[in-house]
Amino acid sequence: MGSFSIWHWMVVLLVVLLLFGGGKVSHLMGDFAKGIKAFKKNMAEDDDASMEASAAKPAGSITNAAAPQAGAQSGAQTTTPANQG
Repeated sequence: MGSFSIWHWMVVLLVVLLLFGGGKVSHLMGDFAKGIKAFKKNMAEDDDASMEASAAKPAGSITNAAAPQAGAQSGAQTTTPANQG
């Protein structure tokens, strides 16, 4: 009951081809293969530029923390249910 015979797989393949068509399936598999190749290429690179850039900064640094944001609530009153009187 746990394994399928070759006939089960043939019926599944036929249904997939009928639903999606042969061109879409081959295009999808080609995109999948390109993704695998790109993944392998990136895994094979010795030095990753993003790791070098993050190593230059300390992990806990916050950039531009002292600059106030435009439209921030400087002196503006907010209305909460407690002070709606």
